[in-house]
Amino acid sequence: MTKRLAELIEEFRVPGAALAYWHGGEIHQEAAGLLNLSTGVEVTPDSLFQVGSVTKVWTTAQIMLLVERGKLTLDTRVADVLPEIRHGIRIEHLLCHTSGIDGDFFHDTGRGDDCLAAYVTAIAARPLTHPVGAAHSYSNGAFSVAGRVIEVITGTSWDAALREQLIEPLGLTHTWTLPEDVLRFRSATGHLGDANEPTPTWGIPRSNSPAGQICSTAADLVRFGRGFLEGRVLGRAGTAAMARPRVELPCRVYGSHWGLGWILDTWDGAPVWSHGGNTIGQSAMLWVVPDLGTVVALLCNGGDSDGLIQAVAEDLFPELCDIRPPVPPEPAAAAPGDLRPHEGVYERTGVRLTVEDGKLTYENLGELAGLQPPFHFDLVPDGPDGFLARRPGDRLWTRGAFFRLPDGSPYLYFGVRSTPKVS
Repeated sequence: MTKRLAELIEEFRVPGAALAYWHGGEIHQEAAGLLNLSTGVEVTPDSLFQVGSVTKVWTTAQIMLLVERGKLTLDTRVADVLPEIRHGIRIEHLLCHTSGIDGDFFHDTGRGDDCLAAYVTAIAARPLTHPVGAAHSYSNGAFSVAGRVIEVITGTSWDAALREQLIEPLGLTHTWTLPEDVLRFRSATGHLGDANEPTPTWGIPRSNSPAGQICSTAADLVRFGRGFLEGRVLGRAGTAAMARPRVELPCRVYGSHWGLGWILDTWDGAPVWSHGGNTIGQSAMLWVVPDLGTVVALLCNGGDSDGLIQAVAEDLFPELCDIRPPVPPEPAAAAPGDLRPHEGVYERTGVRLTVEDGKLTYENLGELAGLQPPFHFDLVPDGPDGFLARRPGDRLWTRGAFFRLPDGSPYLYFGVRSTPKVS
């Protein structure tokens, strides 16, 4: 697929990409494009990219290793480990995004080993996005809390625990979390906007690392995925627990359900575990097809990354496994509906969403406000409470939905996050 990968990154305006897949007992690696448009350094199979939120699967595996050792259970109250975290939140809530903990609180508490402790103190003082267990809302903050749980139980930093629990036992040589380690290798820079400008900020704060700051090669990411199939990450019970559906999503976005860490779906009858990631101008995707023993990782650094990821999946999986990813939604297949009853402003920490006149405006707030200007989505109704959304210039539409909590509070579900209506 090497030639095809080069063609696809040009088609989707992606500066560079690395692809690796394990199939039929062999590892395959491919690379195309540039790590940085300013320097012209080429992508090679040993190049490191930020894997973003794929990190959450690693952090979940760390927690599950502690469960295997009897240090925790999924029913353990987080307050039993971190007294600051109240509201009856349990470990399971953290790992399947039902805790209500502020999802996009990117709060920089410094580079020291105390950064997660300081972050937990800060986020504990913030209100929940929704009552515990009442909704699904993707939460980076919950995974920083999970990272701090790991620190307290292991007695070391999250980064050091990650190396001890997973990176070194799996023999991974190109997987790191701190920039001073990453810069020893060939590494990618993110690119933003239509012009694919190199990012002014390299990465997210260290306090959010358990949610999204692992840097790795596509091949190392594949080896991590293989570890679940080969019993080198967790035992059979732990692997099965992560892959058991915990939450049915309000609308089908990246999958139909969420497990512990993994997004869960079924393609042509085959179970698929996956997780994607987006940092500042970089994107990643990891797919595992457990029944067929196939693992695929794709890393890229700008442009229409969603379009590239979908195109690679549509090309590769029929060839490897004779299965096809779900067809992206299209307005022509949408059900009639009316968005006007749902118009208004929806807001959570870090993001304001405004629905008006068939448009959705997405605005970053807080510490990420200066990274890029507000961007806009065209909306198409899809039934009485659903919609399709797409940014001008992108090819793919994505699903969203409006819903109410049991107490009647109105919410907007978009980008796998639940956001309350404020006006």
